[in-house]
Amino acid sequence: MSEPTPPPTVALVGATGYGAQHRQAIAALERAGRVRLVALCDTRPLTEEAGPAVAVHTDHRAMLAATRPDIVVVSTPPHTHLPIALDAVAAGADLLLEKPPVTSLADHDRLTLAVRDAGRICQVGFQAQGSHALAALRQAVRDGRLGTITGIAAAGTWIRDDAYYNRSPWAGRRLVDGAPVADGALVNPFAHTLMLGLDLARTAAPGTTPTRFTLERYRTREIEVEDTACLRVEFSAGPPLLIAVTLSAAEFREGDLLVHGTHGSAVLEYPTDRLLLRPESAAVPGAAATAPADGRTGLLANLLDHRRDPSVPLVAALDATRDFTALVEAILTAPAPTPVAAQHRRRRQDTGSPAWVIDGVDAAVTAAATTMTTYADLGLPWTTAPYAGTLSPR
Repeated sequence: MSEPTPPPTVALVGATGYGAQHRQAIAALERAGRVRLVALCDTRPLTEEAGPAVAVHTDHRAMLAATRPDIVVVSTPPHTHLPIALDAVAAGADLLLEKPPVTSLADHDRLTLAVRDAGRICQVGFQAQGSHALAALRQAVRDGRLGTITGIAAAGTWIRDDAYYNRSPWAGRRLVDGAPVADGALVNPFAHTLMLGLDLARTAAPGTTPTRFTLERYRTREIEVEDTACLRVEFSAGPPLLIAVTLSAAEFREGDLLVHGTHGSAVLEYPTDRLLLRPESAAVPGAAATAPADGRTGLLANLLDHRRDPSVPLVAALDATRDFTALVEAILTAPAPTPVAAQHRRRRQDTGSPAWVIDGVDAAVTAAATTMTTYADLGLPWTTAPYAGTLSPR
């Protein structure tokens, strides 16, 4: 009788901070007998015990050489992703790489080629892509339940205080040691929003690619990136995408994806996976259907399933995130964010630490997403002319 196949081994690079979320996911899969954690790596001291069978390293190359893991989870700052990922695939490991995977198309293509040449797998940390409510929304779009899709929008109003911008040396930075970090609202806090919008644009028009964009970026404090933004993207086919978000809100709003159609609309509250469909067909006049939050497919579990059976698609394959990287690059190379004048912002003291609020920004975010209109076109007093650019075809 043959011995049972041992589970694949996993190492986590970036075990503190957000890495704690990955440790929980790994632990759950380890209890189920699906993986075995063999190493943790971080330049900072661990906040939890690693366990007697888990090696602890401060250098990822030494970790790879010592433990030869089957899978490496990378949860480090964005500007460190590429060298760690390249080293991991060269060592024969598959990857779960946090978002944004990289910050330029050149790096994206370099990593894609390295993964392909090594015969490895790379999943990107867009966990919202595994939402079952998102799958239901995709199907509703494909089935024409909302008619022809005329626009896809996103709205999010978050509150980020002084402590948020003191959380790490790269917080609020565009560059660290000359490398792009991309800690702005669009690329980090609302990265899932942008990725989901691109996903739904491809659902509405399969094969479409972004071609043009209009971008507004604003900041309320001395940072190098935006805390408030409006991004409108045009595609080679299909509806436009508009992302309206802020980290300087008066009221917290999780984040909504809005799909506008000729025969209805839909709202996906993606952090909670609540979906509201409002079809307006003759068969169901004025009907509204709410899909319950019925969970998500976990990224590491999905990677394991794909390793065992390649016919199981990855939830967030590296190839599927290339358009996201194209927009990250466009945002990083756009003009610096515009400071919001003092008369249009106020300091609030009722949060964990002081925070800034832009006058009227909550209503502006809602209006932009509802009407597919930029902040500047809404005539808001703190806006400036948007920056427009083109995106290179694939």
